[in-house]
Amino acid sequence: MDLNLAPVGDGKVIHGYGDGGFRVSADRYEGSLIVTRDTVLPLTASRVSDIDAEALAAVLAADSGVEVMLLGCGQRMEMVPKALKEAFRARGIGIEPMDTGAACRTFNVLLSEDRRVAAALIAV
Repeated sequence: MDLNLAPVGDGKVIHGYGDGGFRVSADRYEGSLIVTRDTVLPLTASRVSDIDAEALAAVLAADSGVEVMLLGCGQRMEMVPKALKEAFRARGIGIEPMDTGAACRTFNVLLSEDRRVAAALIAV
């Protein structure tokens, strides 16, 4: 799925998703990802239950500056595992689950609003 969007400065922009990966800015990435304004990191998860605080340590780090974490759950939204929700709450970071497509679109919108956003995206 290609996403139509306006430029958002120097930040990483999700231009497309599907076929087991993502197109972020000018690059194609296979598999699941963590995306922030400045970085793209691999995420070794194929479903939400595979994701824990350790997998998202870069976002949970005290100096990450992230205020909201989008959790792209794959084809459909799933509930955030309790331990993961508590890890984000303890650091004052909101975590919002949604399907991966919605997470990609929401990431771009929040980035364009200059929000401190990150997304953990399960590949579809």
